[in-house]
Amino acid sequence: MVNPGVTRLVDRLKAEAARLGFAACGIAPAADDPLRAGRLHQWLGEGAHGSMDWMETRAGQRQGPQSLWPEARSVIALGMSYAPAADPLALAGAPGRGRISVYAQGADYHDTVKRALKALARWLVAEAGKGGLGEPQVKVFVDTAPVMEKPLGEAAGLGWQGKHTNLVSRSHGSWLFLGAILTTLDLPSDAPGEDRCGSCRACQDACPTQAFPAPYRLDARRCISYLTIEHKGPVAEHLRAALGNRIYGCDDCLAVCPWNKFAVAAGANRAFLPRAELTAPKLAELLALDDATFRKVFAGSPIKRIGRNRMARNCLYAAGNSGDAALEAPVRVLLGDPDPVVADAAEWALARLSPPAP
Repeated sequence: MVNPGVTRLVDRLKAEAARLGFAACGIAPAADDPLRAGRLHQWLGEGAHGSMDWMETRAGQRQGPQSLWPEARSVIALGMSYAPAADPLALAGAPGRGRISVYAQGADYHDTVKRALKALARWLVAEAGKGGLGEPQVKVFVDTAPVMEKPLGEAAGLGWQGKHTNLVSRSHGSWLFLGAILTTLDLPSDAPGEDRCGSCRACQDACPTQAFPAPYRLDARRCISYLTIEHKGPVAEHLRAALGNRIYGCDDCLAVCPWNKFAVAAGANRAFLPRAELTAPKLAELLALDDATFRKVFAGSPIKRIGRNRMARNCLYAAGNSGDAALEAPVRVLLGDPDPVVADAAEWALARLSPPAP
């Protein structure tokens, strides 16, 4: 029988989470799930994680909460909305502009979500102590630790992992930043999310690089988000044209999800409102950035972590795909770039913008 005091604590916990800016909150057991662990190891075994070696080196901890922290008893899964007001696909027809994923157009979600997670964790420790439940231990996680937030979000009832492998919410569509609090408190669990993708395959059909070998499976090595953010070397030539003008991430599979019709931009956390200069940046201006200017432009943005060279590489691919002869001049400047990957991208782009005469 569940302690009534614990039930009241959970109700108040969810209210406090909402006050702190979370749009979704649910609870799941911290026990490892053999099915989820098996899927992780199969994915890694196929090499579908590409060069993200950190996924493999800590796979043992990543396979479940108690593999990471054996004392954990409950997972508090949380989601913060970043539902966009504008159409994420609107710039598809603007080749002179760079397309930046919606999630990266505002403040760095790592900072915003972690700050709120820490505040909620402190609240939980204090309130559990006042309620005679002792002082629980807590650990907070957002994206950078070996915690599988998406399957945990599904287990806690926030939604389900859709065919694009991201979490889908009936209320917030595909636009949730996820975080988790592990605790030694034994809290009553919510019902897990129920898959409601049905026969829809909009996300699968929308992918420009065919990164989904099957529904619910992603090959990161073909994913534009991986290629523009995580991948450090040159992008394979047969994939460059499919990048279009995407210079940081890709929203295509998320944006076409029919469940987004229930996501309301007004419910998004204001910290994630887009910065004007990141909504439709000019490729010519981005190509001119040196390292110091890059850091200044992208201060406080998750984009800053990829560095100037990778951004220059991405913008050169976009310039090569643009068909815009006006970009030939800034591309030429980068032919002699000290970074060989940037120089290679400039050569490729120039060949596309100014093909040799027959």
